[in-house]
Amino acid sequence: MCHWRRVRNTYNQCGHVFDLADEMIRCDDRYCKFSSSHPSTCVPPSCTTTCWQYRQFPQQFNRFIDSVCPGCTHSGHGR
Repeated sequence: MCHWRRVRNTYNQCGHVFDLADEMIRCDDRYCKFSSSHPSTCVPPSCTTTCWQYRQFPQQFNRFIDSVCPGCTHSGHGR
């Protein structure tokens, strides 16, 4: 199913946290109304009973990176 992906980068050495822009992950399921594989001929009322009408819960990742963030590196606070 189509869903959003949310990624957060946590930099261990400086403690700064940055959320990346949400990314839409598209599926190829013909029964997902957000998919490019969903037939244009599939319309209500049958579509509302046979196809996914909502995006699924977003994937969430928290990456722990063992360095300083780019801002600290640029300002010379890097180790």
